[in-house]
Amino acid sequence: MSSPLNPDDEAAWLRKLGSAANNRGWTLTEQLTRTPEEDQEMLNAAHASVHLWRTIGNDNNFALGHLLLGQVHALLGNASYAINYANLAYAYFTSRQSDPWEVAMVHAERANAAHCAGLAALHESHYQTAEKLVAALSDLQEKEILLATLRVVPKPGAQV
Repeated sequence: MSSPLNPDDEAAWLRKLGSAANNRGWTLTEQLTRTPEEDQEMLNAAHASVHLWRTIGNDNNFALGHLLLGQVHALLGNASYAINYANLAYAYFTSRQSDPWEVAMVHAERANAAHCAGLAALHESHYQTAEKLVAALSDLQEKEILLATLRVVPKPGAQV
């Protein structure tokens, strides 16, 4: 018979699982093409991440999970979910002192959600803001991550 995890071990495992789900979800969002199985995995990873971060993380982790969910749903064409999660993330990150990369990411994701929903003016506004914020990033790793996200967001005026 196995012994139960002590609370510290359980918390550590939940953090590891939440981080792994989050990282896998974002990795899949950055792919220019995905199989239907990868689309399902991306959606499952995003929801698992948010669930785990709600259990063990903080408000910032939870808001980053909403950002991931918004991006995933935009990529899958689920406009109402994409807009809802984009708005939740946007409200959180613009209501506090956020890191520059977080603000850039929320604009990139909100641009994608707006594109998915057919909101051209909102799409263009957030896309342009994201581009400017990404260009201003001094951390090269953060810039690379944001550019990978922007690659999957349709440019304003582009035919899909």
